[in-house]
Amino acid sequence: MLHLTGHLLHFIYFPFSFLLPSGSVLFFCNFKGYMITHININFFEKSNNFALISTMHKKMKKFKIKLSPKQCEALIGTLLSRFGKNMNRHKGIEWAKVQAKLEASPEKMWSLNEMERTGGEPDVVGQDKKAGEYIFYDCSAESPTDRRSLCYDREALESRKEHKPKNNAVDMAAAMGIELLSEEQYRELQKLGKFDTKTSSWIKTPADIRKLGGAIFADFRYGTVFVYHNGAESYYAARGFRGSLRV
Repeated sequence: MLHLTGHLLHFIYFPFSFLLPSGSVLFFCNFKGYMITHININFFEKSNNFALISTMHKKMKKFKIKLSPKQCEALIGTLLSRFGKNMNRHKGIEWAKVQAKLEASPEKMWSLNEMERTGGEPDVVGQDKKAGEYIFYDCSAESPTDRRSLCYDREALESRKEHKPKNNAVDMAAAMGIELLSEEQYRELQKLGKFDTKTSSWIKTPADIRKLGGAIFADFRYGTVFVYHNGAESYYAARGFRGSLRV
């Protein structure tokens, strides 16, 4: 029996699992409110919460997640309402085409629901015509409420000897199937409104900075976007992270 503890308990549990001769594990899963068919993956050594799930999300091509019809309807309604109220974020983009892409992408719908559930208020901010994808960013006025008090990544989390936060931004984003905004994306977002005027958000940190123990975050103060640095192991009640998703 594989039993997950911690932050994910409210929406995931594994009723049972067993080893296959090949050394992989077949899990029959039940996500509260979600439906998953089956998963066939290599056995993962002891890990916890988002680290395990994010690895599964990246590696499992057969990991089929989808919302219930009722949840899909509710999410589409929420996104449509937000889309209509913020036309400046997506000039020239037709909602009907966005919805068609969403309805054809159950895993992306699940990720958008996670963005919504954790306070991100995702909205369409652009289109990659060459790739045929619509781009969503977290557009909540302040850093998403249920993604705060996180250090930057797993290495930073494990480096803390005491007073560890509940999780880290990089693993949580991966578990949700989204990516942290880069500095460039964060600045693009700020052209669409005023965000993080009272909070701040971790953003994707360049490898050379992270190698030296740092991580970067950003906010909006005095009419200006500021990008700062901190130790990656730091965490604050007023700092979360914003993500992006292509559909």
